[in-house]
Amino acid sequence: MNSNDPNHAPLRDVAQSPEATARYLADVQRVLLDIGRNLETLAMETRIHCRKTHVEGDRFYDAWLRAQPVERALKDVLRNVQGVTKGLERSAYKRRAHDEAVANTATKRKEKELEKQQKKAPPLQAAPLNSEQEGAQSQNSRYGDPTSIYDMGNRESA
Repeated sequence: MNSNDPNHAPLRDVAQSPEATARYLADVQRVLLDIGRNLETLAMETRIHCRKTHVEGDRFYDAWLRAQPVERALKDVLRNVQGVTKGLERSAYKRRAHDEAVANTATKRKEKELEKQQKKAPPLQAAPLNSEQEGAQSQNSRYGDPTSIYDMGNRESA
């Protein structure tokens, strides 16, 4: 690709493929993890140096108090770097999930449409039973009849 091309977008190809996106984000994450390790080392060395720096007339905790803002700032930076690395991993996962959802959308829509058609279609009528069979069946199916405690008929309660 020509970098003078006005339509040139270096990450367009990466954004269009979930595998390429995952590879790119993994590379960025590796770099950030390396930076994080270097920042941890820097924070430890800075802590040691700042806490050992005493001025004449200091009490024993004055150097510690002066070092706290520096340590806190480096700790915040480390926390942000770790948050970014976790976010990169999460975004790669979400990117793949998005492509899977797009791929499954057509089949889900077809299934929904079939369900709608089945709900709208009238149910098929069963063949009518003989009146003799209905009478015999209604006498035997006493447990299926709706009853209340006030209308027990000739049945006994439990």
